[in-house]
Amino acid sequence: MKIDNSMKPLGNVGTDNRAKPAGGAGAPASAAPGAQVQLSSLSSSLQQAEAAVSATPVVDQSRVDEIKAAMAEGRFKVDAEKVADGLIESVRQMLQAQPGKA
Repeated sequence: MKIDNSMKPLGNVGTDNRAKPAGGAGAPASAAPGAQVQLSSLSSSLQQAEAAVSATPVVDQSRVDEIKAAMAEGRFKVDAEKVADGLIESVRQMLQAQPGKA
């Protein structure tokens, strides 16, 4: 099992529904009176997905507690071969991901 902590928070993705000014960062937004912005159903779906992801715990606390108890009781066994295979696979993936390497 590979543990990857590279997840980045989504922040406010999809929550800023204001139109961006075309004239640059400092240009004031000029909208015609009565102008409306309509968001697609995809935007709504993305907001729902973001809410679901943010509500999902990163760690399965019950599994962590189970492993802690097993370690405290001396029942936790480490499969060294499985750990070694996982480390080798992680190194392979890192080497393949390096730019300019084949």
